[in-house]
Amino acid sequence: MGINKLIEDQAFTYKIRKDSKVFIYYYGKQVMVVTGNRSRELIEDLEYADSEGEQYLLARLTGNFKRGNERESKLKDKYS
Repeated sequence: MGINKLIEDQAFTYKIRKDSKVFIYYYGKQVMVVTGNRSRELIEDLEYADSEGEQYLLARLTGNFKRGNERESKLKDKYS
């Protein structure tokens, strides 16, 4: 699953608490909590992002944008 599929599915959601903690959910399951300066920067970025931009930011932050054929590539390189 690539970033385009994640964006189309609106896979990521988030909640911002009063103490500026950002809870990130992937298909409804909590996968990450962002705190401190990083959360304040994320909140600011999310404020100006459209829904596609939000998905991209959250996917990059959680690392879930690295889905697809890169595993195959590593295996091919390893066993070639």
